[in-house]
Amino acid sequence: MKIDAYVVEQINAPFVRETLELDEPGPGEVLVKIKAVGVCHTDLNTQSGDMPLPLPGVFGHEGAGIVEKIGAGVTEVEVGDHVILGWAYCGTCRNCRRGQHRYCERTGEALLGGHRLIGPKAGESAYRREDGTPISGHFFGQSSFANYSLTFASMVVKVDKDIPFELLGPLACGVTTGAGAVFNAANPKPGDSIVVYGTGSVGLAAIMAATNTPANEIIAVDLHASRLEVAKELGATHVINSSSTDAPAEIQRILGRPADFAIDCTGVIAVIEEAADIVGMLGTLILVGGAPAEARFSLDHLRTLWGKRIVGTLGGSGNSQDLMPALLGLYKQGRFPIDRLVTTYDFAELDTAIAEATSGSTIKAVLTLND
Repeated sequence: MKIDAYVVEQINAPFVRETLELDEPGPGEVLVKIKAVGVCHTDLNTQSGDMPLPLPGVFGHEGAGIVEKIGAGVTEVEVGDHVILGWAYCGTCRNCRRGQHRYCERTGEALLGGHRLIGPKAGESAYRREDGTPISGHFFGQSSFANYSLTFASMVVKVDKDIPFELLGPLACGVTTGAGAVFNAANPKPGDSIVVYGTGSVGLAAIMAATNTPANEIIAVDLHASRLEVAKELGATHVINSSSTDAPAEIQRILGRPADFAIDCTGVIAVIEEAADIVGMLGTLILVGGAPAEARFSLDHLRTLWGKRIVGTLGGSGNSQDLMPALLGLYKQGRFPIDRLVTTYDFAELDTAIAEATSGSTIKAVLTLND
């Protein structure tokens, strides 16, 4: 079938709309009509070559839509169901069997291989140019910068039909990444403190999640005054503008002690090292933001030796089938206002969405697609 998709031809090339051919769903696969897709920093990292998807290829990994067709053996969803396209995983490795789908032993291939991960056509791309030349798809298992996505039934999450699609797409990556870092990686106890570095959509999701825990202090650190204002409105007990304030000194003043948890959502090495320093004995630094490929950071050995933990998390850890419905339940109760993060753009406005997200004027840009 023919689809309308954005293609990146080579590293640092622009997103260009193109008509492509897409396979019909095979065994275990579903065809989803994309209704909304978030724009994530990971898409831009891949465009710039920091993540190794073979090019040319179709990006997009925060998709939500309606099941259009199902392949043989699919029982998880039916045609007409509303779904979020979740995390791609093999389902058979040790970590998948333990329910840790984000840490599938084939995660690199699942997200960036450019081809199907499992099934009878594993290793092949379902995406072709009109002349028959294959190109990379299946980015994060979905390639949702398109009006249709071919994905696996095992990775989609069925959702209620009364929730707007533009709020569902970001749950596929950014929002669950921030919230899961709090719920799954931190799991704070009464009286604990959490410092969130970076108040984009991931950091703000972490702050919203923290308000649903017994943490006492929730401190947001950023350079953008407007985003810090939103952080306060979403539940941060304190905000620090690091462009004009010494953040570590201010954190110490607020808490009177080192922090229990620091969550880095920036991927900036200097910020990561600062976040590691503000965490005390038995405290935890949680790494969320994506730094450039091969980036390294350093730690003070002695202070780390005294019970400090450094934890990385992919996609918020856990699995889509548990985390996404839980977040939507909190949203319906008014305890997780995803709608405060989202600005919508027409599918044709991808360049504008990227520019405004990059400038900081938009927190979470979401493209919407009409019939």
